[in-house]
Amino acid sequence: MNVSFTEKQTKYIESQLESGDFKNASEVVRDAIRLHQLYRQKIIDDLRSEISKAWDGPTTSIKPSEIARRKFEEIKQTNNNAL
Repeated sequence: MNVSFTEKQTKYIESQLESGDFKNASEVVRDAIRLHQLYRQKIIDDLRSEISKAWDGPTTSIKPSEIARRKFEEIKQTNNNAL
């Protein structure tokens, strides 16, 4: 497998190596993929939770696409605050 990175991503990987937390670039990438998997699963779980609430809650005029957009913005904001 051949993977290309942007200059910014390459610098980030290098900074992680310099920190001593990782032995090589592959470890950094594997960690990033693991975190991405957790992130995606959280999104799926959160959406399932919201759908479940919707089945039991009152009706609304808000479109599903707007609910999803709001949830993604909420997650994005949470992630930005974590950095």
